Amino acid sequence: MSDLPFTLDQLRILKAIAQEGSFKRAADSLYVSQPAVSLQVQNLERQLDVPLFDRGGRRAQLTEAGHLLLNYGEKILSLCQETCRAIEDLQNLQGGTLIVGASQTTGTYLLPRMIGMFRQKYPDVAVQLHVHSTRRTAWSVANGQVDLAIIGGEIPGELSESLEVLSYAEDELALILPVFHPFAKLETIQKEDLYKLQFIALDSQSTIRKVIDQVLGRCEIDTRRFKVEMELNSIEAIKNAVQSGLGAAFVSTSAIAKELQMGVLHRTPIEGVVVKRTLWLIFNPNRYRSKAAEAFSQEILPQFANPGWSQDVLKLAQKNIVVSTLDIAIPASSGED
Repeated sequence: MSDLPFTLDQLRILKAIAQEGSFKRAADSLYVSQPAVSLQVQNLERQLDVPLFDRGGRRAQLTEAGHLLLNYGEKILSLCQETCRAIEDLQNLQGGTLIVGASQTTGTYLLPRMIGMFRQKYPDVAVQLHVHSTRRTAWSVANGQVDLAIIGGEIPGELSESLEVLSYAEDELALILPVFHPFAKLETIQKEDLYKLQFIALDSQSTIRKVIDQVLGRCEIDTRRFKVEMELNSIEAIKNAVQSGLGAAFVSTSAIAKELQMGVLHRTPIEGVVVKRTLWLIFNPNRYRSKAAEAFSQEILPQFANPGWSQDVLKLAQKNIVVSTLDIAIPASSGED
């Protein structure tokens, strides 16, 4: 072929339709008219001489050829964005963009603090924080859509060769109680006391719920014996429920610093038990790394790493991994890790 049978705009439209599920919603997301989107798709199908969408159903469904083009189109668009960022670095070392990923707990309670420190030093650099499940975040890093990420869940096995995974910090899970609960008067409680409590937990299908169950299991605490009175879909909702006296819960210590300081929740130690999980730092060593990402990894990441673990974090900086406006997009639900 002497000429490419598609344009970048057509690839963007194809991706938008696949994400939104309809031509109309795709047009709205791209701020163009629906007839313009339909015309571009018709031109693209004519140039490729294959149908890209099955128009028989209510939702726009990709054909096999459509899926194939979308797969390569996403890679092409990702490389275009990477190219623009590399050129931007050359043109303006004082600007640039940093894109950080996180799973729900780290993205809600840890990353905003880190980004705040970074923004104080580099106010001209634009920062984006993408908060999703561990699986989705890991794929974003692997595809080059995110520079680096801090996650708390299990990374998909199929990405093990694409990503570098470094132990970053230990996240302690604390037992919290209402301040007026009888156990709140005790210095410590025993493991067996846990089975007398009424618990508030995340949905049983959420990643963080599964992680908490696994970590407690390693501490010989059988969560199957817990009396779970209520399941909620966010850490904030759980904290409010505990504060209101509806039960006890296990949550990350990073999520309760403010409440403990204000004295509206009680953290109850369990004798002989410290419940911790590992937070992981992930990045793609084969992708372009911006100056902003390099500065973030060298100057901010080591400050939040646990003592003795910073050597792993420094490996990231030594690999030359390199925030204007702050764009933090945190979904309403915090049921993932």
